[in-house]
Amino acid sequence: MGICGTGMASLAGILKDKGYLITGSDRNVYPPMSHFLERLSIKVSEGYGPENLASGPDLVIVGNVITRHNPEAIELSRLKIPYLSFPQALSRFALKGKKSIVICGTHGKTTTSSVAAWILDQAGMDPLFMIGGIPAGFDSSFRLGKGPYCVVEGDEYDTAFFDKGPKFLHYSPMIVILTSVEFDHADIYRDLDHVKESFGRLMDIIPADGLLIANADDPAVMDQAAKAGCRVITYGLSENALFRAQDISYSDKGTKALILKGDEPYLNIVTPLYGRHNISNMLSTAALSSYLDIPRQNLAGALSTFKGVKRRQEKIGEAGGILVLDDFAHHPTAVRETVRGVKERFKGRRLVAVFEPRSNSSRRSIFQKRYAASFDKADMILIPEPALMEKIPPEERFSSKGLVADLTQNGKDAFYFETTDKLLEGLLKKSEKGDVVLFMSNGGFDNLQRRFYEGLKDRD
Repeated sequence: MGICGTGMASLAGILKDKGYLITGSDRNVYPPMSHFLERLSIKVSEGYGPENLASGPDLVIVGNVITRHNPEAIELSRLKIPYLSFPQALSRFALKGKKSIVICGTHGKTTTSSVAAWILDQAGMDPLFMIGGIPAGFDSSFRLGKGPYCVVEGDEYDTAFFDKGPKFLHYSPMIVILTSVEFDHADIYRDLDHVKESFGRLMDIIPADGLLIANADDPAVMDQAAKAGCRVITYGLSENALFRAQDISYSDKGTKALILKGDEPYLNIVTPLYGRHNISNMLSTAALSSYLDIPRQNLAGALSTFKGVKRRQEKIGEAGGILVLDDFAHHPTAVRETVRGVKERFKGRRLVAVFEPRSNSSRRSIFQKRYAASFDKADMILIPEPALMEKIPPEERFSSKGLVADLTQNGKDAFYFETTDKLLEGLLKKSEKGDVVLFMSNGGFDNLQRRFYEGLKDRD
């Protein structure tokens, strides 16, 4: 139930590979996960209803998008069919007997998990992995590797309507990479201290002979690291990190940097990823590789051949001299760092940012003012009216019009649109040869990215 979530679809694939017959249901069926499930020949019912349980499944796995008032959840209770949450099922069916490398944090989890899995794969360690996105090199968000390690993206969001604890508590971590700790998920967390409580619980379950790889640039991460009862290795762009980078430069061939371990040169790297946030992600995986005794030449080769993750700075195409990119960014910090990274990579080109406030937090006013500072490197910003606002209490609702007004007051060229169709029409009129158009949303965005690209080809 809720099969088109990135983690749920990956788990469905793992279970199918193990020989189980899988069916699923979801209300929002959109790429890339809809295509992913089609390739796996997993039947997906559009929408929720009691009839989806008529076949009498032996086990139901309940995604955290499902509320106790969902018609399928009500039918599930009536039929008394056994059920598990997504992380419970992942732990029971896939992670037993493995050494778990769990990548956690408010930002960077998917990219870091993907890079870590790729490094272990290229080093011949055949990891099991389960990632909340689709790494291009694997073209799959999961794999049942036979090696001793598993790489798991550990989400701090709640587990299910019957388990309000964070997902990562179910994964028995031996190694944790903690990228960042910020206030997010305003629908389930009260404030930053509440978020820190969850990560504090994570610190408690890392065994004494385990490892925490911590981002030294994030004070909240280091506060949590002080609570860990295991070895801690730090990384980051500041001088107080053990693994850090210098001589960072960008070109058409990718990002170059020198990784230092302490004060000594450790490795020169080239990666197709760009942006300081992604260099930070690379550093965490360098620390992991060092701990696992992966040869440096293997690490360098893996970083240079890593092809990125779908919906993370993903190139949709270029038409009429306009480059179209798609990204998952939605938190104010992620939006800011993504915009800055793209601007740094494509210096001299006008950057047009198209942002959909869609997550449970971004549709709330809690981040209203912070978003106004997230587009500092964008040359033009287009924002639609958020969908599903009726689910947010009126006094808590985010205002796209208000954000556009704030951006305009800051001297930005910003525009509001009532619908995605009107936004598409306006964007096709306003875009010019040489532009880089960056779409940011944690949802399908009404397939606007590809519709715009097709519109450019027709216009051209």
